Amino acid sequence: MEIPGKLVKLKFPIILTLTLSLALSLLIIFAPSFLTILTYFWPLFLSTALFLIVVIFFAKTSADSLADKPGEGILDYVAGHPELPLDSYKSD
Repeated sequence: MEIPGKLVKLKFPIILTLTLSLALSLLIIFAPSFLTILTYFWPLFLSTALFLIVVIFFAKTSADSLADKPGEGILDYVAGHPELPLDSYKSD
């Protein structure tokens, strides 16, 4: 009588273990294989790889042609014309 009492006490862990193992087995049986996923997504993988290669290529080639400080030209453009005095902007 001791074994059925212990089985009743462990009823929920046994049911949970059986359910999880059944779910895992069904997932392994019905899941698509790696090659199926690869053949479906190969255009996405290829385009992403090419994009990353182009980004790395432009990062390496443009680093050689930069000025002393990166962004110096755009800062001068945004700042305006420093040669104009501030008095010329005042209205009378």
